[in-house]
Formats: sequence, C-alpha cells, structure tokens
Amino acid sequence: MRDLMGFRETRLKILTLRPNSKVHWLSYALGVHVCGDPEGAIGVLDSYVGTLEEGSTEFCRGFESSELALYKNRVLSEIREVGNELVGVKKALEHLEEIRDVVVDRTGWLQAKLSYQLQLGMFCEARDTCFLLFQRGCTEDHRVHGAYMCALVNCDRDTCVQVQKLRGTGTLATLRPLTDTERKILIDAYEDSAKDCDGSHIQNGAPYDVHDGEGATKKNLAARFPRSAAIKRIYLTLLSPSSEQFRTSIDKYCQRQLIKGVPSLGSDLSAMYLVEKSNGNVGYDRIHYVLATDPADVKLHPVYQQLVQLTDSYIHSLSSQNTFPNDSTEHPPSTLLWAWYLRSILHEQAAEYANGITLINKCIEHTPTGVDFYELKARLLEAGGDIQQAADVVDAGRDLDHQDRYINNQTTKTLLRAGREEDAKKRIAMFAIHEGDPEQNLYDMQCTWFELELADSCRRKGQLGRSLRKYMSVVKHYEDYHEDQFDFHAYCIRKVTLRTYCELLKFEDEIWGLPFYGHAAEEIVKIYLHILDTPIQSNDDDEPDYSKMTSAERKKAKNIARKKKKSQEKSDINGCKKSEDSSKPTDDNRKKGKRHPVNEDPNGLELIALDPTTEAKKFAAILVRHAPKNISSWALQYDVSIRRGKMLMALQVSSHAFRSL
Repeated sequence: MRDLMGFRETRLKILTLRPNSKVHWLSYALGVHVCGDPEGAIGVLDSYVGTLEEGSTEFCRGFESSELALYKNRVLSEIREVGNELVGVKKALEHLEEIRDVVVDRTGWLQAKLSYQLQLGMFCEARDTCFLLFQRGCTEDHRVHGAYMCALVNCDRDTCVQVQKLRGTGTLATLRPLTDTERKILIDAYEDSAKDCDGSHIQNGAPYDVHDGEGATKKNLAARFPRSAAIKRIYLTLLSPSSEQFRTSIDKYCQRQLIKGVPSLGSDLSAMYLVEKSNGNVGYDRIHYVLATDPADVKLHPVYQQLVQLTDSYIHSLSSQNTFPNDSTEHPPSTLLWAWYLRSILHEQAAEYANGITLINKCIEHTPTGVDFYELKARLLEAGGDIQQAADVVDAGRDLDHQDRYINNQTTKTLLRAGREEDAKKRIAMFAIHEGDPEQNLYDMQCTWFELELADSCRRKGQLGRSLRKYMSVVKHYEDYHEDQFDFHAYCIRKVTLRTYCELLKFEDEIWGLPFYGHAAEEIVKIYLHILDTPIQSNDDDEPDYSKMTSAERKKAKNIARKKKKSQEKSDINGCKKSEDSSKPTDDNRKKGKRHPVNEDPNGLELIALDPTTEAKKFAAILVRHAPKNISSWALQYDVSIRRGKMLMALQVSSHAFRSL
C-alpha cells in the first residue's frame, strides 16, 4: 500500500521544482520522517524556517505555527544514538521551553513535557507538571494520574512507558502489584482527607503553588479536587482488598452510587477483579495484573466477596428500615431498587443466572418502566441459554422508549442471535433511512456490528454463501478505511495537523488487527475450511447418465434439459433488465441524491465458488501477521496448513501458538 522511499524521492523532486511552497517543504519533511530518519526531517524543517522572512506568521503564536513546532518536537524525541537512547528526549525537553510562547495547545505541551520528564527520571519536575495538568481540568484523565503515580514512587523508565500506553481507567495500581512503601506513598496522596501532612486545612479548589519542591508531593488530591470521580475511584485500587480500610472505603463508594442510582456501578467495580500473572515469556520475569473473567475466578476474588457481603447487608437493611447498615438516614425506595440491581449483576458475574433473574424480576415489579432492568434480564436469559425469551424481554424494554438508540440496537442484536432476522430488520429500520432497504442503508453507513451479527445468524442457519457475503462486507469496510488515509494526506499537510496525521498512519498500520475485522476474517476462514471438508453438491447443472437410458428416455431427457436451459436464460435476461431499470435514477432517486449499486450476488454464490484453500490461506496469513497475540489466529493457520499438507509449517505454527500464550 505504501512506497515510502518512492514518496520521499517524489516529494524531493517536487520541492526542487517549487521551493516556494510551504506544502512541499512539509510533505518532504514528513516523507523523510516516515522513512525512519528523524534527524533528516529536523534538517528539512530547519531549512524551511531559514527561508522565512523576519516577522513571518511561523514565528508568531498561532494554530499552524503551534502544530508545526510541536511536530518538530515530537520528531526530536525520536532521535536515537548508539549507547544513548535518551539524547532525543533531552533535546525535545529543551526545545519545549524554546517554543513555549508559540504553542497554543497548552495541554498537549504539558503532556509532552511530562512524558519527557518521566523518561529522564526528573520525578520532582514531573510531579509539578502533573499538578499543572490537574489544575487545567485533567483530573479525570487516568493517563495523567498514572504518570503522577510513577513520579511519586520513582518508577523505572520501562514502567513509565507502559503506564503511558494504558487505556481507560488503567494506572500503575492496575498494571502491577505495589510494594508496601509504594502503596503507602500513593494512599497518602489519594486518601480522602481535608488536611495536609502539617495538619493545616486545605481549601478545596484553591490555587496551588507547584514550585514548593518535595512539599508539593505531600498535598492531598482528594481534598484539593473534591469533585473528581477519578480520584475517588483510583483510591479504591490502592487499598488491599483484605484490609478494613478497603471495606470502609468501598462501602462509602457503593452507598453514594446506589443513592444516585448509577446503573454502571457493577461494571465499574468489576474492573477491580485483578489477578496476578507472570510475564516471564517476554525475556524478564515480572508480575503484572490481568482481569479475572472466568466465573470461578470471580467468585474467589476478595473484591467480589466483599461486594457480595456489602450488597446483601444493604438489601437486608433497606428492606426492613430504609437505611444503610449503621446509619440512621432514611433513603427513598429507589435505593433498595438499585441495590437489587447491583446484586443481580454480581450474580451475573458469578454465572448464577437463576438467582440473578429472580432479583431482576423484583426490580421490574417495583419499577416496570426501567429499561435497564429489561436489558439485564435479557443478558441473564441469554447467558442461561434461553435466547428466544431474552429477545422477547429486551424487545419489551425497547417498547418503553422508542427514542433510545442503544436499547434498540441491543434488541436488534438479540433478535439476530435468536434467528429472528425479519424482526431485527424492522427494529433497526426505526433508526435508519425509511426509504429503501434498511440493510443497504446500514451497509452505506458501515454499520459493522449489525453486519457481523447478521452474518453470524446466517451462518448458524447454514446459509454459508449469504454469511460469506456479509463477512466480506465487513472486510470491504476496513479496506475502505485503509484507502481513506490518502484523503487525509493533502488536508493534514495543508492544515499542518502533522501530529494527528502520524497517529493516523500508525492506526492504519494496525487496522487489520482490530477485533471486528479479526472476527470477520476468522469466520471466513472457518467457512472456507468447512466447504473444503464438505464440498457443496450442486445437481442443477449435472447431466443425466444417457448411457443407461433407452432411446425414448434419452430423447425425453434431452428435451427437458433443453427447455430448462431456455427457461434459465430467459429468467437471467429478465433479471438483468430489472436490475438495469432499478439502477436508473428516477425523479424520487434524484431528489434523495445517492444511487445505490445493485448487489448482483446477495447469496454469495460467487464467493462459495472460489477456491476455498486459497481464500482460507489468504485470511489466515493476515490474522497471524496482524493479530499474533490471539491464539485463535494460530489455530486457524494450523488448520489451513494441515489441509494444504504442509506439516512442517503446521509444526512451526504450533510453536508460535505456544509462545503467544
């Protein structure tokens, strides 16, 4: 797809012909950069700046000059030298101070500075930078909290880099086990207290002097930013699940959320089911955390056991007194309702579906208009094996709110899993364009989840051709995503959004390893392997055995075959005429604008007719190249190798699969 060296040479020739254009300078600098020569890219940018006159807009504060300066700073950080990998990081940190007055994106400037300081081990300065980010409104950004933790406990460079790559609510506390010393330092920083280490009161939200050295690290985040939900949530991850302090803190956290009626409390707390795992296969033996998903592991987890005890005590106390245990404040009946809901989710996590359904039925009897209750009951029924009733329940919840797109989509998914394709199309059509086929509209909108669910439904019904067609539609969407990167090139160069464009290029390199594409590719390989093992028999075009017929029977059979052939040709001609008529733009179609191409193979007969070995080999190779950490990729590559008779290749695949575990 990309010829980087060719791009670099072409941009150089264009720049030589038209050196007065800013776009050509930036395009050539980008070409040098993506070819792996950051020093050369810096030289090109410096040469461009040297051609500018004094007082040019590139030297003034503005969006384009800011983006160009930050892009140059990022390229500087990528410079490496033998024996000194941090030389580029040092230069980039010094360069940040030089461009301070030009940069408009102050938050991006601070985040880059924080990253460089952590890599260089400048932890005191990194703590000050974190507080500046917190004051700018980044208190809910867990990446900043992760960096702040690394600065507090003086982590090594590899750990700092890993923490910066975490997504969602991941921090240092969810990456690896903490030592007792590290845990104490972090608890002091995140503990919900209104006093600092000297006993003096800290006013909430007051300006903070980040230049007071080590004293800055002793200030309490929870007291300074009392409205931050992230700080309260992170504090729970710092405590030992077996401690009384954890039980008290999570008790307050759950009570606050239950009073508010937060449906996502169960899934929020499930992220704390962390178990230790060795990482010795990477080359160094380290312990890191992974999320427990197996119901047997969840039941044994101390956090889950604490939650079960607390929730049961809530239900008992609220049912009898409308208060929480050891509390005299009365709460509305909705608090008991959400306590039931939380306990039902805990039953779901432990695969106790019958008990979960019993409790969620209480919720529905209490408040029949709660859409969340129907959705949870449908999930429990589906997990318990009754997919048909699950579809009816979630559809009943959808009837309560026809404007809710989320519950409508969940209903469509469940109906497709139940094999009720027509009902699912009617539901999804409510939020699609009403004119025309909703399935075609969803294809135009690249609604990947619907096409995957529909393809899975067709596969379960044995409609392999139609299923292949839908899976190939998903593959086509990702091919379109990959080709769309060319549309962004000229725009990003012209608008000088070079940092974002570099991130886009990295994303495009990893696009074939994304879950939705992986699901479609895996199912395509499985279908072609099934076709290879059990070829589809077609008796329509097979000629009868005339040798065993009499002359009269032979003549009669030939006449029947001739009439059948003419009838087939006539129907094909009529079908072509209809497709041509439907593809012509009518007055209504002109008003609606877009003209949709006619799918000439909706049942996927052409796809089934392809060589199954070649197609399976192609998609299996893509999976092992772009999703090597998935054991299913190697399992499919092994099956393909066995079908092709490549025993040595199958042995090599087995070795790779073992190392991916």
